[in-house]
Amino acid sequence: MTGPDAWTVEFEGWDPSDEGRREALCTLGNGYLGTRGAMPESTADGVHYPGTYAAGFFNRLADEIDGVAVENESMVNLPNWLDLRIAVEDGPWLDPSTVRVLEHRQALDTAHGVLSRSTRFVDVAGRHSRLHQRRFVHMERRHLAGLHTSFVAEDWDGLLTVSSGVDGTVTNSGVSRYRHLAGRHLEVLAADEVGDDTVVLTARTTQSRHRVAVGARTRLPRPATTVVARGPDRAEGRIGQRLTVEVHAGETVEIEKIAAVVTSRDVAVSEPALAATELLAEAPGFTDLLAEHTRCWERLWRWCRIELLDGARPAPVETVRDLRLAGFHVLQTVSRHDLDLDAGIPARGLHGEAYRGHVFWDELFVLPVLVLRFPALARALLLYRVRRLDAARRAARAAGQRGAMYPWQSGSDGREESQRLHLNPLSGRWLPDTSDRQRHIGLAVAYNLWQYLQATGDLAFLAEQGGAEVFLEIARFFADLAEHDPADGRYHIRGVMGPDEYTTRYPGAAEPGIDDNAYTNVLTVWVLRRARELLDLLPSTRRRALLETLDLGRDELRRWDEVGRHMAVPIHDDGVISQFAGYRELAELDWDAYRRRYGDLQRLDRILEAEGRSVDDYQASKQADVLMLFYLFSADELRDLLGGLGYVLPPEAIPRTINHYLARTTHGSTLSALVHAWVLARAHREEALHHFDRVVRSDVADLQGGTTAEGVHLGAMAGAVDVVQRCFAGVEIRGDVLRFNPHWPGRSGVLELALHYRGRPLTARVTDREVQVSADAGPGGPVRIAVGDEARDLWPGRTVRLALPRSGRPDGEDGQRAPSTVRTEVIDPPPAPRS
Repeated sequence: MTGPDAWTVEFEGWDPSDEGRREALCTLGNGYLGTRGAMPESTADGVHYPGTYAAGFFNRLADEIDGVAVENESMVNLPNWLDLRIAVEDGPWLDPSTVRVLEHRQALDTAHGVLSRSTRFVDVAGRHSRLHQRRFVHMERRHLAGLHTSFVAEDWDGLLTVSSGVDGTVTNSGVSRYRHLAGRHLEVLAADEVGDDTVVLTARTTQSRHRVAVGARTRLPRPATTVVARGPDRAEGRIGQRLTVEVHAGETVEIEKIAAVVTSRDVAVSEPALAATELLAEAPGFTDLLAEHTRCWERLWRWCRIELLDGARPAPVETVRDLRLAGFHVLQTVSRHDLDLDAGIPARGLHGEAYRGHVFWDELFVLPVLVLRFPALARALLLYRVRRLDAARRAARAAGQRGAMYPWQSGSDGREESQRLHLNPLSGRWLPDTSDRQRHIGLAVAYNLWQYLQATGDLAFLAEQGGAEVFLEIARFFADLAEHDPADGRYHIRGVMGPDEYTTRYPGAAEPGIDDNAYTNVLTVWVLRRARELLDLLPSTRRRALLETLDLGRDELRRWDEVGRHMAVPIHDDGVISQFAGYRELAELDWDAYRRRYGDLQRLDRILEAEGRSVDDYQASKQADVLMLFYLFSADELRDLLGGLGYVLPPEAIPRTINHYLARTTHGSTLSALVHAWVLARAHREEALHHFDRVVRSDVADLQGGTTAEGVHLGAMAGAVDVVQRCFAGVEIRGDVLRFNPHWPGRSGVLELALHYRGRPLTARVTDREVQVSADAGPGGPVRIAVGDEARDLWPGRTVRLALPRSGRPDGEDGQRAPSTVRTEVIDPPPAPRS
């Protein structure tokens, strides 16, 4: 993979073994719709996998595995609008695998959201031809997408046949381990011609009964092109138009295809097929739509600007390009179109079918990027959880608890969608899946709600739109989950799983789950503390009404306080925070021996299971678990939380804990390197940069060995951006103040960020010596900006410079440095943002 600049991702040469990765990385989307970067002539054949997905569009199918009834809900692969086939003379449809490819190049322009493809080939008759295509999924007009094809016959005259249509025979078969399970989610209801140049195919999901209409308008924009024949092109489950045109050596034939995708879930839509037809009738041509689309992307990048400028050793262009690619895919998956979609954040984006399009805890890593740029969008995504509060309540009741228990995997209606069995491809065995015991998903929802409140001050969302109710019901669930043990006077949370998905149970235990996962217990304490603060923030009338609605009385609140002051956290005598009770009693794995035998240990669980052993028996982690505490909280916050429980966290305990898990983590999740980059940035910057590089390259280099083809890892992509803004730039929102605590290496020059805080657009410039924050001119009062203990008001149209000491105390375990002086100066207007 190459790129001439930091905005373009290029793939050179025809490589069938790499098509899946390229298709995922070249996905185009707009938050409503996503289309993989498959070639328009391709079908799902084991090399290619065309896929188009609409956010929140699910269907449920049933199977039987080893006599067990299994039901899976999946994000549905929609009818393929890309479908465009070309044949030279009376030859077969063009397929790069059946011709001699002389040149092949794909280029993704992340600045403008355009994918280009150029192929030069020789067919079986020795004729040389050249094909160039551009496509977009319109960022402004959510339902529209476009494909422009230019074909040049280099050394021959004759006929070219084009078939342009919509293929409704698609299935969900993009993940190999799912292929033996049911995957046909659609039944075609109608396939019609609409006028001379438009076709519309309507399908319906088999269980959820959602309808989707996909229309395609095909035109030849060059009037001089001689059309020999034009007519319908029908097949079972497909509708298209077939055109035969004359071609002459050196001349270009252009084919313009505009598509519309409309579903019955859309607002302000009466009938999808009618809406698709009207959209195509009114849509301008490819060139005009493309101009609109690229202008929209230019605006997006101004609002989401992250620039790495100057410096003696500036970031390599590859790092900047990969970081922009990560931000690009986040912006394609969640956009302003999600404001009325009722869709969550799928873990693998709108890019593929891994995890069946389910919503996990990835919003914990995505929302920090959005809340400081698009707060309204962050709120809409949080409403996905608010609307599923009743489902979470039902789940809690079924588990014997009060409050709300959010599912580890969520889909359309908020029920638990985690699979009951999973396949180990190394052993060929189906194994029980107990990942739904990751109760900490609810804690992530609460954490996200609080961070949104801190960034926006949006009390109306808490008081009137259900945010407070969700938070309090999560607090109630975890307080109820905690059991008091008179023997030690502590509260314990038993039978759960932490973020580390390796450890599912104690060695030899019949039932899954472990006790006192440190991450879960500490987050529970944090939620219970914030719950009391949240109640104090609400207007008194709303607070009384909410307490009455939830039947939340003084006795229960007192119990929350008790749990929040007496929760058990397993901390060893050497100060290392134990992942769970009994963790340090587990056996040590011979890591060197296993690395010699297997090399890559990312899926150590599968390796051990294939050997007839269990990863549950060892001190081994798939990903960061305890270290997530240092990701979410500063060292001072964590000390305060533990201190309130009667535990002491001495300074040396933090690096000791970090080192303990560094040596025992396989990074089987892309999120793991993200967390390690974060926690190491405070004291081990070079090692942190190594992990950061792994995060930004995780999908680009497909570091997990084949998983990128099934969809990008959206949490890691957003996390890469977040490491830059909240770790290296040290951006934190706490106590109604926008705080900066940079860990930015001076040799890398200037880090420039566009932020949005409390309704105010800001530009921050960070070096190893100072933080400069400028506010756009406009009405309104100041926002509070701070570095360390020094804080200043930043008024509209002004700039605050907060100087860091040139020589202060060295970075310690928390990397905090006290500022020396603060200088405030007025710049009216503020400096123009760099493009």
